Amino acid sequence: MFEKLFRRAAAPEVKSGTGSFIALSLLGNGTGHVTRDFSALAREGVMQNAVAYRCVRMIAEGAASVPFLLYEGAAEIESHLLLALLAAPNPGATGTALFERWYAFLQCAGNAYLEAVSLRGAVRELHVLRPDRMKAVPGPRGWPAGYDYTLDGEVRRIRRDAATGFLPVLHATLFHPLDDIYGYSPISAAATAIDVHNAGAHWTKSLLDNAARPSGALIYKGPDGQPGLTGEQFTRLKHELEDAYQGAANAGRPMVLEGGLDWRAMSYTPSDMDFTGLRNAAAREIALAFGVPPMLLGIPGDNTYSNYREANLAFWRQTVLPLVARTAQGLSHWLGPRFGENLRVGYDADAVEALAIERESVWDRLSKAEFLTRNERRLAAGYSPVEGGDEVLS
Repeated sequence: MFEKLFRRAAAPEVKSGTGSFIALSLLGNGTGHVTRDFSALAREGVMQNAVAYRCVRMIAEGAASVPFLLYEGAAEIESHLLLALLAAPNPGATGTALFERWYAFLQCAGNAYLEAVSLRGAVRELHVLRPDRMKAVPGPRGWPAGYDYTLDGEVRRIRRDAATGFLPVLHATLFHPLDDIYGYSPISAAATAIDVHNAGAHWTKSLLDNAARPSGALIYKGPDGQPGLTGEQFTRLKHELEDAYQGAANAGRPMVLEGGLDWRAMSYTPSDMDFTGLRNAAAREIALAFGVPPMLLGIPGDNTYSNYREANLAFWRQTVLPLVARTAQGLSHWLGPRFGENLRVGYDADAVEALAIERESVWDRLSKAEFLTRNERRLAAGYSPVEGGDEVLS
């Protein structure tokens, strides 16, 4: 429905002997659909849409703020080369900045790529690569045997090491039901809602720029007995209307009428069409695709959560922390064997301030569980066991 409202509509033509009635539609052109091309996804879906841009930033900044931990078996390691690499992955970026780009690309493209740069067989640097520059190179069984990185027309192939089997690219994806290699972006899933939201913004701005006047009809009132407009007059008027008043950029533009022409508003007003309601509904759908509660974005009309704190807790538990957990597991499988045996990358959920109240509730319940040992309580709270902690506290 919204697409029909915003596409260029041919003006219906009605000519009669008693008078000329010209129905003029000033609804204009649509802004076009967001395509699957990454450049269009980034430009139209993120760079030109405040809701999607804020969703990407909230997820990326939140996920990147969660510190990584390192475990050897069940024991936590506080100092290690792998931890140092994750904290300072390359000379040009901190760990937080690098993983913020990683999570942002994952939301924008459905794919994120991390390259490991090695020196003398040891991984020394990590770099995030732009998804639009990466292309998987299928192996004999169809799975990626390497990746082509294209920059300024030059292609660099990143291959799997024949001796160790190590592929220096970590490729993370979001679920795609029709693709085995590449992921599916939330922006693609919310493309129609983004079109609606962007088109509503363009329409409202054009309408306000042109005095917010609605569309309507031109009625020719000639002298009694005077025939209607001649074919030449009708054609000239039609072309002038199309050139000067049709299109989104001319929405609501004031008209200069010649003698015998009368303007009569006949279309729905912006209030009737309720663009604000449509845009809010589209914004909620965009937020839904990203997993961000609309309440956190200040979108009115959302009563899913009773308060902001509850919405923020759901955002961290259902959207941010699962991404961090997936990344930690991917790093464990990818980099763990390069730095030692039985290494596992985890994350410190206790560093998330939004989870403080929930954490305090867990600790309170565990402190009252007198039948549990100290180590059982630590494990339930997410901590590693300590020596001498297997006795029940009285």
